Amino acid sequence: MTVFALPAQPVFPDPAHADEDGLLAVGGDLSSHRLLMAYGQGIFPWYNENSPILWWSPDPRLILEPARIHVPKRLDRILRQGRFRFTLDTVFEQVITRCAATPRNGAHGTWIVPEMLAAYCRLHELGFAHSIEVWSGANLAGGLYGVALGGAFFGESMFYLEPDASKAGLVTLMRALESAGFVLFDCQQTTAHMLRFGGFEVPRGEFLSRLEGALKLHTPCGHWSLRAGALIGRDPE
Repeated sequence: MTVFALPAQPVFPDPAHADEDGLLAVGGDLSSHRLLMAYGQGIFPWYNENSPILWWSPDPRLILEPARIHVPKRLDRILRQGRFRFTLDTVFEQVITRCAATPRNGAHGTWIVPEMLAAYCRLHELGFAHSIEVWSGANLAGGLYGVALGGAFFGESMFYLEPDASKAGLVTLMRALESAGFVLFDCQQTTAHMLRFGGFEVPRGEFLSRLEGALKLHTPCGHWSLRAGALIGRDPE
């Protein structure tokens, strides 16, 4: 299998050329243009401080449909009790920084290296990367962030400092995405955690077909806020 080295211009090989682990390409940069082109083709970066930039397109792909999220009874009870308060896009950098301190899938060290953190903060400033914040009183108890294009949301990472905080944030975000017309939530990797919320695997070809349809949808852009559980867009400041 040949791994493609990316040229300076933001182009990617066909995802069908990815290896059995989903690795598609090596190199390039994390410019906003390249990142948005990658997500629009179902490709995402994932690497650590000891490697070059690696680009992935796994097969199969785990996804969630916002309208079909499964909410465990215990978590639904917690949400109805109002234990947590939720905001969108108020402390994006704090959320991604907290996520950077959380190893992904048991890996050692962080995969959100400083250049990646800076790149996603730029996407947030442009209105493409978003965070949901979960508050317990005045304290940030959990959150997650990702990238939105059309009717697709690409989940990147989550964290929690209090039990159930990230789970509550995920459900609240999914309900807000549904209210705004989103049809696809990309989990990127298969985990037991996301399977419990109704995630299911689809072949790469089906994922790309679903993504193509989702990208045609018009959903709130810019920075987001929550109003009575509904997602509201506003222009970046």
